[in-house]
Amino acid sequence: MSKALDGVKILDFTHVQSGPTCTQLLAWLGADVIKVERPGGGDITRGQLRDIPDVDSLYFTMLNHNKRSITIDARNPQGKAVIEALMKTCDVMVENFAPGALDRMGFTWERIQQINPRIILASVKGFGPGPYEDCKVYENVAQCAGGSASTTGFDDGPPLVTGAQIGDSGTGLHLALGIVSALFQRVTTGRGQKVLCAMQDGVLNLCRVKLRDQQRLAHGPLTEFPQYPGGEFGEAVPRAGNASGGGQPGWILKCKGWETDPNAYIYFIAQAPVWEAICDVIGKPEWKTDPDYAKPPARLPRLKAIFDTIEQWTMTKTKFEAMDILNKYDIPCGPILSMKEIAEEQSLRATGTVVEVDHPTRGKYLTVGNPIKMSDSASDVRRSPLLGEHTDEVLRDVLRFDEKRIAAIKASGALGGPMRAAAE
Repeated sequence: MSKALDGVKILDFTHVQSGPTCTQLLAWLGADVIKVERPGGGDITRGQLRDIPDVDSLYFTMLNHNKRSITIDARNPQGKAVIEALMKTCDVMVENFAPGALDRMGFTWERIQQINPRIILASVKGFGPGPYEDCKVYENVAQCAGGSASTTGFDDGPPLVTGAQIGDSGTGLHLALGIVSALFQRVTTGRGQKVLCAMQDGVLNLCRVKLRDQQRLAHGPLTEFPQYPGGEFGEAVPRAGNASGGGQPGWILKCKGWETDPNAYIYFIAQAPVWEAICDVIGKPEWKTDPDYAKPPARLPRLKAIFDTIEQWTMTKTKFEAMDILNKYDIPCGPILSMKEIAEEQSLRATGTVVEVDHPTRGKYLTVGNPIKMSDSASDVRRSPLLGEHTDEVLRDVLRFDEKRIAAIKASGALGGPMRAAAE
């Protein structure tokens, strides 16, 4: 079966998380991703958070599947010539260097266009044009600058970052969409273009409902927030704990075993269309006709008491027992799943959302698979490359260099030391 991006070549100058997330997704979709790394060290995450000595970390392996690795010293004239040759043959170049780094390497946008007018230059940066444009940004900085942290947590506590990598991985996913769009536009224009995704912008895009609420706040209290009706609303959107943030009131409730299991909880949404079913399930049929509870506007100022009552019922059930009962009545809910439970969930294995991969030095490990499922473009998850593993292959098969030229490049030191071969 063919893949959606068969024939597309990606020159991957990315490292850590935001850029590799983008290029890994493109590789899953069929693109040939050639990852350029520093000789001797490579992507810094190869050695970060290692759990096995002298073996590529899970941090690296889980962000670089389906790619080829070539080591090149960009400061070496021969190495720079190899990079320029790759630019000529590739469709897309992706980078997430610090601001100005690419220019300092001698690869300005003007120079890149001279080498290949059809190439797409895709970049992740911390901030777009503005006062912070030159600042270096990491995941949690992006969450703070993009509006996520100020609106996450409880109202009586400090701002919080989320465990979801919405700054790094979230921006990488946005960039992948931009690249595919630029490739599509190139079909009609014949030209490449620059694609920029700033991490602040990506986080804000994922926090758009909070910008919505900021504007609603000018017209009165946010009635679906737990601060209503007794709490105070300031000038900015407050933190709302576990409230759903939409028109359907929701909260995280304790389930049986919560005293010893930190994840024995369920998210429960008191959706208006199934309100009568909720009343029956929790043993409060009188609420169906009580004017204080029968209609959504009447329930809003009583949400805390309502959820406290529902919680008395959920605490008599495990989260999975509660799920089984509530789903029979179409009551929206979801268990709080731990990473252990997710790793062991067989339905996620069956769909390729969680995949077991075999690595030549690490052995078997679990990773996430392609979250995008396409009927005519099946994804397979292949292991990440060893450092420089495909250097000879890329020089020979992609750039069509002969053995004499490859030998000269190696002799110049542009490729670093001897490459390791995979023991497979």
